[in-house]
Amino acid sequence: MAVCDVCFRHCEISENGTGFCGARTCLDGKVTAGNYGRITSLALDPIEKKPLSRFYSGSNIFSVGSYGCNLRCPFCQNHEISWSEQAMGFAKTASFMTPEELADAADSLRSRGNIGVAFTYNEPLVGYEFVRDTARLVKEKGMKNVIVTNGTAELHILDELLPYIDAMNIDLKGFTDRYYEEVLSGSRKMVMDLIEKAVRHCHIELTCLIVPGENDSEDEMREMTEWIAGLDCGAGQRNAADEEGSAGRDIPLHISRFFPRFHMTDRPATDVGKIYRLAEVAREKLHFVYTGNC
Repeated sequence: MAVCDVCFRHCEISENGTGFCGARTCLDGKVTAGNYGRITSLALDPIEKKPLSRFYSGSNIFSVGSYGCNLRCPFCQNHEISWSEQAMGFAKTASFMTPEELADAADSLRSRGNIGVAFTYNEPLVGYEFVRDTARLVKEKGMKNVIVTNGTAELHILDELLPYIDAMNIDLKGFTDRYYEEVLSGSRKMVMDLIEKAVRHCHIELTCLIVPGENDSEDEMREMTEWIAGLDCGAGQRNAADEEGSAGRDIPLHISRFFPRFHMTDRPATDVGKIYRLAEVAREKLHFVYTGNC
């Protein structure tokens, strides 16, 4: 048995067992990524689908997903590869690619506008070793690396990746501990800590899915965006037009509309007017606010 150090759960994993995320396992008394190189999804996507609206706009990026996730969002749009019963079946059936093969595949797509690799679809940080090893090779080829993540990881995991990562889209799913703990089975503090560090090192955009009755109040949006606006960012996040000198105000925020799916079908889709109103509230503090799924 060994203790996993990727996220706040610190799962005690028995030999050949798996942690809460379904992706990390114990072999010879050491925790390792059971999903290393196991690929469930590959696609050449517009960079705006990540979503990244202020990072190489108009380009494409080679997107790759594995399986496993350390949250339990009941509305997950990728539940087939994240935490459903089907997702855990990929431990034996998912195709295998080495970091070298994935980096070469990305390189071969340059003629189609590809700028690099995005680690996305499932939660990439539960298999950070493959992300690190692949991103290093992608970087050596002069291409970009993007991570799309729920942000639920210890900071030493981020340290392993930051030398090779150019941009991240991080979910800030709400701004109350109740929502994170009771609905998502997560830790808001861990996500906030990771965002605070990441914004000092690479381009960051944030995404918040608005779920009716959960995280849809104007007060919560004001509290969230005030915190974002006050973040101390690196030069890559700054906008020369920001007269107030607060780089946090230049962090793009994507406010997205919820649709009932998976285990959360007890409420309607978020009202479009609500999304637009919350975007107006967010713009009181932030320069770049985008609406999604509207």
